[in-house]
Amino acid sequence: MEAKKLNLKLKIWRQKNSNSVGSFVDYDVQVSPDASFLEMLDELNNHLEANNEEPIVFESDCREGICGTCGLVINGRPHGPLPKIATCQLHMRNFKDGETIWVEPFRAKAFPVIKDLMVDRSGFDKILQAGGYISVNTGGAPDANAIPIPKDAASEAFDAAACIGCGACVAACKNASAMLFVSAKISHLGLLPQGQPERYIRVQRMIKVMDELGFGSCTNTYACEAECPKGISVTNIARMNRDYVRAKFTSKMIEV
Repeated sequence: MEAKKLNLKLKIWRQKNSNSVGSFVDYDVQVSPDASFLEMLDELNNHLEANNEEPIVFESDCREGICGTCGLVINGRPHGPLPKIATCQLHMRNFKDGETIWVEPFRAKAFPVIKDLMVDRSGFDKILQAGGYISVNTGGAPDANAIPIPKDAASEAFDAAACIGCGACVAACKNASAMLFVSAKISHLGLLPQGQPERYIRVQRMIKVMDELGFGSCTNTYACEAECPKGISVTNIARMNRDYVRAKFTSKMIEV
């Protein structure tokens, strides 16, 4: 037997482009409680297109909480009311019949709106291009066990590498800081032996680009960690700050 459908009122942000003024538009929907949030938007778009109306623009790809492209602010929270999930993993059964749901894009100067709910997160790509890699020539691929890595370092690096780059940390921060994302990318390389030769070059270059793009500073409210779908820890920010200070006030300082 099919579950009773939910009657919901949506207030969705519509904006033609980054130079136009946007506003919330009301939509009434009936949806299965078993549908995901993105499936609900798909159904709404099907209805709009059937009535020759312009569909709502939003991003998605894997729909499995892996790629991070689906980020939306739902009722004031990045990715919605549940902890440690991406928007695509949120199901409509988490809302009540008759509820009003506010849906808007991630808000940040460095994430300009492209259209409706889609924002430009290419700033994250530019930060990674500045140093989120290992370029040291190590020759042929070594055996898996050829480089001993302490268990604690491997575990911390793995936890940091879980970051999917969705931008929820930026959207949650009152300063639109990207430091949780940047520190995770710096940490997962800096904790491993392979990342040591470029460790201090990496942190300076990535932070420089982060600042140039207009992301804000961290004031330790921990909102980023609370809203991160992968639970990335703010201890990575402390590690990044230590590396940055060492690079600036020791012989590790470089021209960037």
